[in-house]
Amino acid sequence: MKSISIIIPTYNPKKYLPKLFQALDTQTIPFELIIIDSSSTDGSATLLKQKADKFISIDKNNFDHGGTRTQALKEASNDIVIFLTQDALPIDQDTLKNLVLCLEENKKIAAAYSRQLPHERTSFFGKHLRYFNYPKNSYIRSFEDKNIYGLKTAFLSNSAAAYKKEALLEIGGFYEHLIVGEDNYAGAKLLLNGYKIAYCAKSKVYHSHSYTLWQEFQRYFDIGVFHIEEAWLIEIFGKAEGEGMRYIKSEFNYLLEQKEYLYIPQFLIRNGLKFLGYKLGKNYKKLPKKLAYFFSMHKAWWKYK
Repeated sequence: MKSISIIIPTYNPKKYLPKLFQALDTQTIPFELIIIDSSSTDGSATLLKQKADKFISIDKNNFDHGGTRTQALKEASNDIVIFLTQDALPIDQDTLKNLVLCLEENKKIAAAYSRQLPHERTSFFGKHLRYFNYPKNSYIRSFEDKNIYGLKTAFLSNSAAAYKKEALLEIGGFYEHLIVGEDNYAGAKLLLNGYKIAYCAKSKVYHSHSYTLWQEFQRYFDIGVFHIEEAWLIEIFGKAEGEGMRYIKSEFNYLLEQKEYLYIPQFLIRNGLKFLGYKLGKNYKKLPKKLAYFFSMHKAWWKYK
């Protein structure tokens, strides 16, 4: 098995580092660690420099979901690159090895991503999101699968994903100046280039969020902006609304299975806010810029508008 490069973008990651570095130190595959830090102010820089084989510091105002990762990608010495977020925690010592094995299973597979499991204290809705998006069984997607899965065909998560560096550079790395979705954008481009994407359920990380109602609205507002800015994704792969309905049905069934009936009012409000946020995001150009900025979760993006 080849050596790999791990890239972790960081910003004030101090609370995550003890468990993260402990998990990385136990991995059964050799790796080069590249950390690209957005000028952290929590005192973590010294430890980051000590642990990293290559440490890159950038101004936090220059962070870009795609551009920053591509900058680090160009520093990678190995043919396989794994991207992790600072809050993604490998569950066992074979997490990264299993991810690489999935990537090497077929020469046409250009990207593979791990199964994400929720942290114990994650909210009810946050747990379901992980169970829905990251099932127990692995699979491989190709461009032809768009007729079955629509936009979900290109689903990919940089919280824990491995890429063949050559294939990623072939599509120009990660696209710059996207409000969200640099991983899904890359996934779509890879599929269009004839490559495949693998979901690797054997490779597991803890990674989850407990979004408030307002944060859910903001998150879906940004997804709506992404889908209107990159309209070609839906034109080629299909609309996202069908997947949304499948998610709502799954969430309601999960609520009933867990007998969490008191969550029904929140279920209705939460999904109503998601729908409203998404629709407003898709129509953001009709809104005053200050209002769109207020609705958005990723506010740094608006400097490009």
